[in-house]
Order: sequence, then C-alpha cells, then structure tokens
Amino acid sequence: MEWYRKMNLVTSVIFPKWINWLPLAAGIGAVLLGGGVTAGVTYYFTPKYTRVGYEPVQPVPFSHAVHTGQLGMDCRYCHNGVEKSWFSNLPGASTCMNCHSQVLKDDPRLAIVRESAKNNTPVPWVQIHKTPDYVYFNHEVHVQRGFSCVECHGRIDEMDEVYHAKPLSMSFCLDCHRQPAAFIRPVDKVTDLGWQWSTNDVEAATLQELNGKKFVHDWKVESLQSCSACHR
Repeated sequence: MEWYRKMNLVTSVIFPKWINWLPLAAGIGAVLLGGGVTAGVTYYFTPKYTRVGYEPVQPVPFSHAVHTGQLGMDCRYCHNGVEKSWFSNLPGASTCMNCHSQVLKDDPRLAIVRESAKNNTPVPWVQIHKTPDYVYFNHEVHVQRGFSCVECHGRIDEMDEVYHAKPLSMSFCLDCHRQPAAFIRPVDKVTDLGWQWSTNDVEAATLQELNGKKFVHDWKVESLQSCSACHR
C-alpha cells in the first residue's frame, strides 16, 4: 500500500489534474485555428487580393494610354470581335502593321511584331484578365446592351502597361447583375471609357438613374442572378 501511495503521489506530481483538460483545450484550439485559417483563406484568397494589381511584362511595350488615350483609337479596331463573340480577341500582328509599316517601322521595340507579321505567327501576349473555367462570360451580350469595357477593366485608356484593375469576383459581377440600371450607358459610348453623363456628380447620378431604368426596360436587360446564368 505504501508503494502504491508513493506511486500515486509521484504520478500526481508529474501529471497534475489540470492536464485532464488538455484534450478539450487542444480540440477547441484546433477548431478556432481551423476556423481562422478558413476565414483568412476565404477572404484573402479572392480575386480582389490575388488578381487586382497583376501587371505582367508584355513582349511588346504597347501603351493603351498612347494609342487609345492620346490618339483616340477605338478599342474595337484591335479587339474587333468583342461585339460578336463571347471572347474579346487580341489583334494579329497584321493589324499592328497597318500603321507600323509606316510609323516607327524600324523601331527595335516592334521587332517581335514585324517578325510575327512576316511569319504569320501570333504575338505572344501574356493574358491578364481571365475568369475561371467554370465561369461563362459573353462579351457580345454585355457590349451590345450598353455595358462599357471600363466597368470590368478600368481606365485602360490611361494605362501604359495594362494591369488587372477590377476583382472580377462573383460578388463583383452580382453587384452589376442586381442593379444593371446603375451601370448601363448608351451603346455608342461603350468604348468611350472616360464618358460620363455630366461633370456634375449630382446631375450625372440623376441622369444615370433616369436613363438607366429606361435602357434596361427598352433593351430588355435581364437581372440574371441564378447560378445557371454564369455556371453552365
């Protein structure tokens, strides 16, 4: 008995009673840690944090600020399929050479373009804006109904190097789908990225509300929010 008592005493010193709570405390800690990690990943691993600001180096230093902003070239000159296709195509080198066979024709920065045009091969542009494979987005439908490039791509006409300006997340898309009247504009102003109803903010908001509702009604714009609208 004495030996047994001493063993219990030693055991109680090595393993005090509070240790009995360790499994429960560890379980609660694991749940809290797992929840925190899940919440962090859910919040910070969204396109708003992982895509916005993405600005890859392109093989040719093409400046939209110069071509569109200064020279006034329409987006559709290069992206000529945007009004009739789900995909906004990139221009072939031959499109570039329509101008650059005369303008800066020997500029070393355009060597890749000249080589591509000569060999009939595409310029290896690095894609910037890309939705997941499980998302269906049709450029034609949006552009033909008065939704401007600027809503998804930002002020491309002011960018020397194009970067990912908007998150293009599901919540971002739903903000527009829930209230299309707040974003719609005259169809002939779709590619005029700096266009606004008025320089007066109050007047612009009033005109947007008034005309937006009219456009949505007249052009039969649907406020699609079902899963099948984008996930087909």
